[in-house]
Amino acid sequence: MQKEQQKIIGLKEFRENMEAYLVQIQKGNRFLVLKRSKPIFNLVPVDDNEMDWETVADFTRIKKGGINIEDILKRL
Repeated sequence: MQKEQQKIIGLKEFRENMEAYLVQIQKGNRFLVLKRSKPIFNLVPVDDNEMDWETVADFTRIKKGGINIEDILKRL
């Protein structure tokens, strides 16, 4: 499968149409986001073969539905 060519978009365009871009990323499209004509980040689909995700903390085991982030930050 050939990788999709990266498209260039502005930050404002991305912010205003984020949901549509997320759908495109899930389909394999790639985007370079610019702010004032300078690249600030790439949007690329996650390759399941490249990344092994590991559960670091499962707060649903402590409390059904998880724990509020504000409560966690207060205790740090």
